[in-house]
Amino acid sequence: MSGVYARRLSVVAATAALAATSALFTAPSAQAAMPTPVSAATARTYLGQFTVGAEGSSSGYSRDKFPHWITQSGACNTREVVLKRDGTNVQQDSSCAAVSGSWYSPYDGATWSAASDVDIDHMVPLAEAWRSGASGWTTAQRQSFANDLTRPQLIAVTDNVNQSKGDKDPAEWMPPRSSYKCIYVRAWVHVKKQYNLSVDSAEKSALQSALNGC
Repeated sequence: MSGVYARRLSVVAATAALAATSALFTAPSAQAAMPTPVSAATARTYLGQFTVGAEGSSSGYSRDKFPHWITQSGACNTREVVLKRDGTNVQQDSSCAAVSGSWYSPYDGATWSAASDVDIDHMVPLAEAWRSGASGWTTAQRQSFANDLTRPQLIAVTDNVNQSKGDKDPAEWMPPRSSYKCIYVRAWVHVKKQYNLSVDSAEKSALQSALNGC
């Protein structure tokens, strides 16, 4: 092995090691910039005010009844706005598509460098909202809910983790990263309170238990 080649290998190895070390320290700081949910104390108060009853029917539900992702400005739709908001060093092309950047998923602690590996999760899933009261809303109201950038309703996360959540409530699914569960339930309660959605008894128990641990 020539000296020049050996030095090149050494430089490559050192660069890789530095990148790995850097990632360890920078990943947590790249957490999603989802709007901050209400405090645990406020969430506990809200939880006591919810209508509690059996979960409604999914009959008539369709994602098409919650129009998304709508245009927010220029060529940018809601998904692209959240990808830009929640990512680090995100670069977008002329059609507002994210072509580079990194995304830290607080649900599982993974970091991704391709937007295709990231889903935008509806904190309170559309089908869950339908069964909790949104079936009686207008299409305009459902559109606002599905594209809400003001409340902690939209967050960029690992795609297969989002798919494992599906339309489950906190009695059925919680983020695998336990340190995020408190923020998760605070956000869930915040959104349901904002939209006057009901909870079922198992859901309320799960939320109460999680909030008591905050």
